Amino acid sequence: MRPKLLDLFCGAGGAGMGYHLAGFDVTGVDIEPQSHYPFAFVQDDALDFAAAHGHEYSVIHASPPCQFASIMFDPTQPEKRQEHKNLIPATRAVLQQLGKPYVIENVKGARKHLHNPLMLTGSMFGLPIFRDRYFEIVPPIWFAPAVPRYDFEPVPINGSSIRYPLADEMRTAMQIDWMTKMELRQAVPPAYTQFIGQHLLQILEYRSKEKRDD
Repeated sequence: MRPKLLDLFCGAGGAGMGYHLAGFDVTGVDIEPQSHYPFAFVQDDALDFAAAHGHEYSVIHASPPCQFASIMFDPTQPEKRQEHKNLIPATRAVLQQLGKPYVIENVKGARKHLHNPLMLTGSMFGLPIFRDRYFEIVPPIWFAPAVPRYDFEPVPINGSSIRYPLADEMRTAMQIDWMTKMELRQAVPPAYTQFIGQHLLQILEYRSKEKRDD
């Protein structure tokens, strides 16, 4: 049987798909309805659900809202950023209480709020995008799968001053074929979490073997 993974603040399921491809049975939770989420879905407050049901899962992934740290805000309106709360500490507190292997993902601007984060970006997986994301992983991964490269013209998932790509180009670049353009702009490429998921499966298998040997 596949081990169960809880995907908190799941959005439309980019991270969830990576864990599914790695070998997990995925359930997503989000406070907003997610009609395109490709796996089992619960509409609820993510941290409330985790506190009540997290013990039922082998691994927990969380992507708390990144708006508090996003570079997309107009710098002349700093009050807009302050409208958004940093949920990383509260998320970590819930996950540590559960005692399961966990992942907290966020954007570059939130890096200082994450413990020993691993940075993953598109070129490490052969994707034509600049999409750096930071992952607090417990137990940790100490090495990225490849050296990042930025010596190419990326597909600008969030648009740029030069061009806005078509949705199909974005889907191909992210290896996501089920999302709308707006959902793609919020998504984690599945390749990132497939890599992390493979690591976490090895951890679960090692722990299971230790218990059998005892």
